[in-house]
Amino acid sequence: MSSYQEVYQKSVEKPEEFWAEAASKLHWYKKWEKVLDDSNAPFYRWFVGGKTNLCYNAVDRHALGSKRGQAAIIWESPETGQSRILTYYQLYKEVNRFAGVLKNLGVGKGDRVLIYLPMVVEAAIAMLACVRIGAIHSVVFAGFSYNALADRIDDAQPKVVLLADAGHRNGKPVPLKGIVDKALETAKHKVDHCIILNRGIAEFDTVPGRDLDWETALAEKGENYVEPEEMDSTDPSYILYTSGTTGKPKGVLRDTGGYMVALHNSMEQIYDVGEGDVYFSTSDIGWVVGHSYIIYAPLLKGVTTIIYEGTPIYPDPSIWWQVVEKYGVTHVFSAPTAMRILRKYPEEHLKSRDVSSLKYLFLAGEPLDDSTWKWASDALGVKVIDHYWQTETGWPILSNMPGVEALPIKPGSPTKPVVGYKLKVVDANGDPVPKGQKGFLVVEPPLPPGNLMTIWGDDARYKNSYFGFFQDKLLYMTGDYGIEDEDGYFWVLGRADEVINVAGHRLGTREVEEVISSHPAVAEGMAIGVKDEVKGQAIICLVVLKEGREPSEEISKAIINLVREKIGPVATPKEVKFVKMLPKTRSGKIMRRVIKAVAEGEQIGDLSTLEDGASIEEVKKAIESMKAQLG
Repeated sequence: MSSYQEVYQKSVEKPEEFWAEAASKLHWYKKWEKVLDDSNAPFYRWFVGGKTNLCYNAVDRHALGSKRGQAAIIWESPETGQSRILTYYQLYKEVNRFAGVLKNLGVGKGDRVLIYLPMVVEAAIAMLACVRIGAIHSVVFAGFSYNALADRIDDAQPKVVLLADAGHRNGKPVPLKGIVDKALETAKHKVDHCIILNRGIAEFDTVPGRDLDWETALAEKGENYVEPEEMDSTDPSYILYTSGTTGKPKGVLRDTGGYMVALHNSMEQIYDVGEGDVYFSTSDIGWVVGHSYIIYAPLLKGVTTIIYEGTPIYPDPSIWWQVVEKYGVTHVFSAPTAMRILRKYPEEHLKSRDVSSLKYLFLAGEPLDDSTWKWASDALGVKVIDHYWQTETGWPILSNMPGVEALPIKPGSPTKPVVGYKLKVVDANGDPVPKGQKGFLVVEPPLPPGNLMTIWGDDARYKNSYFGFFQDKLLYMTGDYGIEDEDGYFWVLGRADEVINVAGHRLGTREVEEVISSHPAVAEGMAIGVKDEVKGQAIICLVVLKEGREPSEEISKAIINLVREKIGPVATPKEVKFVKMLPKTRSGKIMRRVIKAVAEGEQIGDLSTLEDGASIEEVKKAIESMKAQLG
């Protein structure tokens, strides 16, 4: 057994040797000539000269081997009351059939296919069919507005759009076909075909010559077998648009071989997944977690993955634990937001279910506060592992690595850098700061395999956005503040642009929110900086209380005193406002800009750019909700 330190040191000191060993566990039509080409930094290329296929490694390798009859995908939809299980061989057959449809519609290597589907098995089949034939897929979260969708259509310029009549959320249909029609009317780019999965949920109109029915297309154009395209390791696999900036969408472009190797390795070393395990990522295929840890990583590893259509509380707050019990789930990957939602409800919802199969709960996507970590640890009785990564990285940057060695947990810290990442905390000049001091969280190149190759169609933006922050140093900027402690553990303090400046003192929202959430009455809390004539900004705390607790002056004072005591007088909140809920995007991110705009009484301008990751309708509802709650 190697220790974390031994494995990590090898990965950063001998990266070519380390990643060559990891790559050798997968299938290559032709072995690479060079493990890492860093001659054109910061455009790092992995396994150059190697030829492989992501679909072959995720599907064929298992379906045509010993795992033919093993469950590959379990689809569970509390929204529709339906379930479906596909073995690896059944998945293989379905992927080939749909690959035939795409091929016979003229889609080939390098062509783009845009996927606007809810959480259904067909979404996974479509993604795998694309990488089988070398087409570049771009999954857009089925809930984005027609404007956001039109922007992505114009940027990716797909030949084909895949969609459904509707999705389902909290027991209500979410029509999708009308959104796509409006997006295609708005977009400048014209697509050749739309393939519509008719779930019988919503009525819709079809456009003759453009719109095809999914089942009809399979019957008329599907094939029993489509030869996997031999892809260069450095060929693109997909484009995934990420939030963060307004204006032109930012399409993260992923390679084929490096991504495949990184994900497969992460399942062993980070997630400690082995034979017979069942992996349940509660995310959506529209986000990076859905790509990496609902679809590709579990299938590359040859385990069972769950595709879940629904929320954590519909039809009741025990639903996720029912899924764990029903299928013997061993690993759950979710977000702190979801745990904070579930924490509001009585624990009987959880305790009434047999979750004894569960080994780990992994949480990522936003900072995990101590109190939520403790609640989840106590309630589930399993290791709760906080880890940190980004759409751009494709897999974790910071995590405990129980597949190598389980390090002691420090609640609030995502532990240490995972293999391949040389992480630093630096000042505005890019120079390291002393341990225990706050600075910018950066990665010293080369970035390990699996990270973004570039921004689709915009190399200059890639260099400027991620490597252009420091004048004379080539460092990957995560955009987050962090601290490295004396033990080498890292603490992520939230976005560098989510900073409250009180009388010249810069405070990360995470620092304040950690303290708010530690109060026993608080289910969820957030801090925002609002304009203050004297101090520049003042802190306002928005608090959601646990079920059964009522807003009171006593709780308000206690929270203010707690923040003052833990951080210092400069951080003393101006006010605590109790709210029933914090508006969030569908991916679970709090709509900070909406809350801030409402709290400051600003004129709210262009809604489409106010919250990237939410439809205009969702933003409107969030604004009305916040106006009502904040008076």
